[in-house]
Amino acid sequence: MRISPIMSIYVGRQFLLSFITLFIMLLALVFLFDIVELLRRASSKSGIGFALIIELALLKLPKIGNEIFPFSVLFAGMVTFWRLTRSHELVVTRAAGISVWQFLAPCLFIAFFIGLFQIGVFNPLSSVFLNRFEQLEAKHLRGQANLLAISQTGLWLRQSNLTGQSVVHSTHVLQHGQNMDLTEVTIFAYRGADKFIQRIEAETARLEDGFWHLKNAWLYEPEAPPVFRKKHLFETDLTITKIQDSFAPPETLSFWDLPSFIKTLEDAGFSAIRHRLHWHSLLAAPLLLCAMILIAATFTLRQTTRGSMLPIISGGILSGFLLYFFSDLVFALGLSDSVPVILAAWTPSGVSTLLGLAMLLHLEDG
Repeated sequence: MRISPIMSIYVGRQFLLSFITLFIMLLALVFLFDIVELLRRASSKSGIGFALIIELALLKLPKIGNEIFPFSVLFAGMVTFWRLTRSHELVVTRAAGISVWQFLAPCLFIAFFIGLFQIGVFNPLSSVFLNRFEQLEAKHLRGQANLLAISQTGLWLRQSNLTGQSVVHSTHVLQHGQNMDLTEVTIFAYRGADKFIQRIEAETARLEDGFWHLKNAWLYEPEAPPVFRKKHLFETDLTITKIQDSFAPPETLSFWDLPSFIKTLEDAGFSAIRHRLHWHSLLAAPLLLCAMILIAATFTLRQTTRGSMLPIISGGILSGFLLYFFSDLVFALGLSDSVPVILAAWTPSGVSTLLGLAMLLHLEDG
């Protein structure tokens, strides 16, 4: 027997209302915690008003929303199925010959489109807000004039062209407007992938159109005496935009802009593993949300007494957090290049879906 359209709309509406309510509640809770944290960080700074704190918290909120989508779907599914089970509506539905798979279809359909909405609409919106948040945070809370990231050992850049590649290192970086000056510069040049051909040490280097303008440079080549040049030009395809963008977190980029940005990074010689991993994780979001529905169903579709609800709810919440930590672990393996990027991005969604299907098959059809 097929589930009627009226029943599908009823179940889907119950789930959608639960999702919207829980999503807003979780966002409000996170918003309050963010305000407290921002107030703590701003307490040692002068000239930061409460209006700016509210603005920063609101700008960061969409990013948090991206992260709590799976939890909102999981909890909304548990609330919906528990409510329908407690009111015996599911008992009547099953007695009419409707299987659990037909009953879950409306929720799975809505969860899938919530995932499409997340990656197609919500993610581009959150990337714009997060980009603005990081600019304001860098200016007012961290005292940085720009968002250029430098490690404790200095700035490291890799550039490549048709003949080979080179690595640029500098201990100090000064950016003013569209100009970038490096001090204590070392450049290692290679022909092909690994044949060393030259090392350059210079006091300063300025990034200009198509080359590094080096001053007081020493050029070292194998089996040749060092050569000093007061001025030396070293070819590069790097620009200020490429350098800054290479350090931009993938969360600040829209889902639609990530593919072209990844290609730009790789063409410039930068590693794009983190950005590729983030893009594939976004692609897997609809499947992950559907997996949350299956997991929620395994914990709440059975008829239960009041005394047995606490272990069931605890089990569902624990499953959600275990999935969260598992995703972080696989993500870290993907970043370290221990596992392929596609495998690292799709494993949490795929494993969760298979586990949910297996548990439902065992409980309902086994």
